[in-house]
Amino acid sequence: MNQMQIEKEIYRSITKILEEKGIQIVLTQKIPISVSARHVHLSPEHVETLFGKGYSLTYFRNISQPGQYACQEKVSIEGPRGRIDNVRILGPSRGQTQVEVSMTDARKLGLKPPVRRSGNLEGSEAVTLIAINGRKLSLSEGCIIADRHVHMTPEDASRFHVMDGDRIAVKVSGEKPGIMGNVTVRVKDTYKLDMHIDTDDGNAFLIQGSESGEIVKESW
Repeated sequence: MNQMQIEKEIYRSITKILEEKGIQIVLTQKIPISVSARHVHLSPEHVETLFGKGYSLTYFRNISQPGQYACQEKVSIEGPRGRIDNVRILGPSRGQTQVEVSMTDARKLGLKPPVRRSGNLEGSEAVTLIAINGRKLSLSEGCIIADRHVHMTPEDASRFHVMDGDRIAVKVSGEKPGIMGNVTVRVKDTYKLDMHIDTDDGNAFLIQGSESGEIVKESW
């Protein structure tokens, strides 16, 4: 058992004892929340399939996680019942091509993608990508609805008494307050503290992208 696991078990034991006495511990540290719109991650092979041999994606602007960025390039997503144009590609290239949409998007496209952690694509939904030059890429799998998740450094995780892979609940305030459950914790020393939700969750809680939340439950 490592140091983080030991600290977590001590925290849980203390919390349980206090709850039995009617005392509740409330963590007040805030977690910034970002709303992630539909987007595409391409493998190097599929960059060339859509844009030509030797093509490199063009930097547009940084996004919340260090080393990640939005690209100038956009594609259309096509499903059995519809198409969504001008979908941003995010860089850098990845090992597998991944298409992330909301449930609202999926209904428009006529797709039934599963809710998955990024990179867990086996058995996910088939989808077609179309570049502005007319080139098409038909994927047998790769389309998902991304799970709610929080990026943290190991130091953040220690502070919040959580570990990589934990599921937590996060409370948000505002005009339409509420609790979002089943939020996956992702821990890596290169991450920046940030919770990512899709546009459906953002609209449901009236989150514009500059709000924050707080952990209210360690598991869901």
